[in-house]
Amino acid sequence: MTTTTREAPRAAALPHGTAMRLAAAEYQRWVDLLRSLRAEDWAKPTECPGWDVRAMASHVLGMVDIAASYREQRRQIKLARERGGVFIDELTALQVEERAGMTPGQIVGGLAARAPKAARRRRLTPGFVRRRRLDPPQRVGDRDEPWTIGYLFDVILTRDPWMHRVDVVRATGAEHVLTADHDGVLVADVVAEWADRHGEPCTLRLTGPAGGSFESAHGGPVIEMDAVEFCRVLCGRGSARAEGLLDTFVPF
Repeated sequence: MTTTTREAPRAAALPHGTAMRLAAAEYQRWVDLLRSLRAEDWAKPTECPGWDVRAMASHVLGMVDIAASYREQRRQIKLARERGGVFIDELTALQVEERAGMTPGQIVGGLAARAPKAARRRRLTPGFVRRRRLDPPQRVGDRDEPWTIGYLFDVILTRDPWMHRVDVVRATGAEHVLTADHDGVLVADVVAEWADRHGEPCTLRLTGPAGGSFESAHGGPVIEMDAVEFCRVLCGRGSARAEGLLDTFVPF
């Protein structure tokens, strides 16, 4: 039997306007990153098992298509559910499979054309829709957790490409563009959610352009590490051992 981590569905903490600024900027950074890749980079393996850079870009485009069109959203969800298995795994596999015949140029062109539509649709989603409970609950760590639609649209649909941009940079050695006004805001939101999830006092010092200093109550451990690596650890990717408070999972 599955349980939830909280009775009320998790909602976005970021103001909607801020969240949408991050969404549009993250989409553009993805377009810029893909345009910078060499032909041989697209076949390089990433740290996500079974996915090379091309597969990862196909997934990101698939999620952009979901955000850009309600009809496409319903179509992908229907097909993923019909496949059986874990829904998110089936959905991402479907996105990669359906774009297997696209060239890198077509993937980049599709992302450049449809990302602005995805950002606009997310921005215009009304508050009463964003406050609704997302069905079904989502798997977070070892538990099923209720989310609002706003948490998915305002938070997860930006964190997901952000983390995959990290994956592609690590796979290819491409320039990793990080700034305080974009990545720093996104990381600070992750930190706030992480602190809410573990509920313990802690001092956190994150280094790098996306870093900062954070304190949740007085006392507790002092953790110092790179900001990007901190996020990677929280979602199960990082090289550092996830122990103590770092074992608190945060979805991306």
